Amino acid sequence: MSRIFFFFIFCILFLTNCSLDRKTGIWTDSKEEQKRIAELKEKQSKIIGTDKIYSSENTYSKELTLKNVISIQAPKKNSSWIMPGLNHQNYLGNLSLSGVDNIFLKKKIGKNKFSKFNNISNILSYNENIIFSDDNGTIFNIRKNGQLVWKKNIYGKNYKNIYKALVLSIYKKTIYIADNIGFIYSIDLLTGELIWVKDHSISIKSSIKVFNNKIVVIDQDNKILCLNTKDGTRFWDVLSISSFIKSQTLLPIAISDLGNIITINSSGDIFKIDMSTGDILWSANTSVSDYADASDFFKSSNLVIDKNKAFVSTGSYTISYNIDDGTINWETLANSIGTPVIVNNNIFLVSENGYFIILNKNTGEIKSSVNLLKNLKKKKQNTQIVSFIMGSGKIYSITKNGFLIISSASTGKYEFHIKVGETVSAPMIINNSELYILTERSKILGFN
Repeated sequence: MSRIFFFFIFCILFLTNCSLDRKTGIWTDSKEEQKRIAELKEKQSKIIGTDKIYSSENTYSKELTLKNVISIQAPKKNSSWIMPGLNHQNYLGNLSLSGVDNIFLKKKIGKNKFSKFNNISNILSYNENIIFSDDNGTIFNIRKNGQLVWKKNIYGKNYKNIYKALVLSIYKKTIYIADNIGFIYSIDLLTGELIWVKDHSISIKSSIKVFNNKIVVIDQDNKILCLNTKDGTRFWDVLSISSFIKSQTLLPIAISDLGNIITINSSGDIFKIDMSTGDILWSANTSVSDYADASDFFKSSNLVIDKNKAFVSTGSYTISYNIDDGTINWETLANSIGTPVIVNNNIFLVSENGYFIILNKNTGEIKSSVNLLKNLKKKKQNTQIVSFIMGSGKIYSITKNGFLIISSASTGKYEFHIKVGETVSAPMIINNSELYILTERSKILGFN
């Protein structure tokens, strides 16, 4: 009997040592894993960085002077930024920012191995520490002076030539991560030690939200997943309509005060889902444009919940939904590259082609718009806006080629711009009245 027992134990240890990377918990030498790595390499080798050219007559490109100065409420100071979009509703508002006159942090941390890809890692901040990742999949926790607290990379050597795009969220002193390879895992916020890892095998193509001990993400096949924070096991999944179109941006997720999920898939369908059961409460389609190639390219801004309304830009339009029943309140030909900012009865947008636009929140009427890129030198105007945010009544827009453009939220007018560095693609954040920017070369910048 004892021989059988020891033989059984030996077999388990042998299989574990052969197939499981002890350091990461990721299976690395099975035939299935090797096949997937080969497919990832082939797929990524075919990707060529391209910029969208704005030639469609449906792209908003008009200037309109604001008739009346807008009253902006006093800024609020946030002491942490623990998930994409700041909070579950992605409601940013007017955040406190002391200014951008001083660069207190300018440090390259991490690698930039895959320059042809846009590193879409989000920045987090907790207890004045800054957390982000590079395109090699290494997660960094640094102090605001640039000092490294810890770094963690869970990927085995077989993945060293694979580009990694990570999305991060902090919940109860744990960082939850999902990537473009298909791994979903958690690490300890204080130490960086791996807690658990699950191989979903399909690329994650959304932001990540954690709520009531549940993780919510969407994969590239439009499957919405709800996982247990304890061990990554699945509570439920919803397979929405699959699409041949793969989203060019991270699919947005927001969670209402009542705990319902509002999200959009790459087919342009918006859903309200009961987080407890996975039941779809309603669904609608955001494809309101009627031009010929409307279904050939899907791009969405982040989705914002404000009480019983949701606001999102898809394609060339910004749409307001009633989240109780999914009906459309209004739709306007004006779009946003980042998270729409809501202050009082106004929505502030900045489009990818460089227009700073102010809408009436209740009607969708365009109150003002100004072309920000025309203020750059002519040879620098061939670029796009990649992120924007409101800080103390000003709109800060960052271009792909590294210009930070400052505008007045009250007047809708351009004020000035500064050159901050190299190519930028990740969304900016404001924390403790300081602005943080992550460049594609894994350089972190801090302004106050």
